[in-house]
Amino acid sequence: MADSTKKKQKRSVPAGQLHIQATFNNTIVSFTDKKGNVLTQSSAGATGFRGSKKGTAYAAQIAAEKAAEAAKGQYGVNAVDVFVKGVGLGRDAAIRALGGFDIAIDSIKEVTGVPHGGVRPRKARRG
Repeated sequence: MADSTKKKQKRSVPAGQLHIQATFNNTIVSFTDKKGNVLTQSSAGATGFRGSKKGTAYAAQIAAEKAAEAAKGQYGVNAVDVFVKGVGLGRDAAIRALGGFDIAIDSIKEVTGVPHGGVRPRKARRG
């Protein structure tokens, strides 16, 4: 029965991905491995900001710092490819926050969805 009480092996992920979803209402920062499996994540709401403050650049910076600290400490992340999605204020702030954690940024890619075709039109008026 000693097998079941084994300590979980600590994963080492030297290179991964950083996904930033920046909306007007919140900013979500996720560190993943190269396959896209989430290692750590944080958001402006999870760091204690509420209401309209969640959408600010400062809130995004704090969220990115919290996630980076966990990714660096627990998994040893040294280099990331950054994927930015959305139009919020936290886009640049979240990337700049990595500077203090000596995590190298290999590439920055824009993955914001582009609408095509738009929404369904209203039904025609009768009469």
